[in-house]
Amino acid sequence: MNKPWKISRGPIAATELDVEKANAINSLLIRPVGVLPAKPGDPVLPFVVGLFNELRPLLKPDAGVTALRRATAAYVHCRRYYFASAQPDSMRHNLEGEPVEALSQEDRLVAQKRFLSLKQTAHKSEPPEEVAPVPPPVISKNEQIRAALLRKRNAVQ
Repeated sequence: MNKPWKISRGPIAATELDVEKANAINSLLIRPVGVLPAKPGDPVLPFVVGLFNELRPLLKPDAGVTALRRATAAYVHCRRYYFASAQPDSMRHNLEGEPVEALSQEDRLVAQKRFLSLKQTAHKSEPPEEVAPVPPPVISKNEQIRAALLRKRNAVQ
């Protein structure tokens, strides 16, 4: 797996979860940014290097930088973002969503490895099969009679 992919899957469409993560970022900013998907089906666009520094000045006065950093990290460390970044024709985009430069072969390879790792982890974390409950032990007729007699004996005393 030391060679980057050569066949492009085209634009990678955002899912509802991707849009929720993008909305979490936009809710911390004074205005939405065009590089983030607005609805499911919009393309997931890889960011230019240093985009976080461009987002910071757009931060709402009551929002914290740590919250923005966490929201951005949640978005860029997801499978679909890595998948979009790993494509042979992937481009980095500015705040407005305009392509600026192609991703380097090294960056695409890293994204490809992380995508495959996350994909493999997701398959491993599928819910395990339900285990049938263990039935209570079967008590013989003699043990049932003995228990009943002992209860009566203890009740009389």
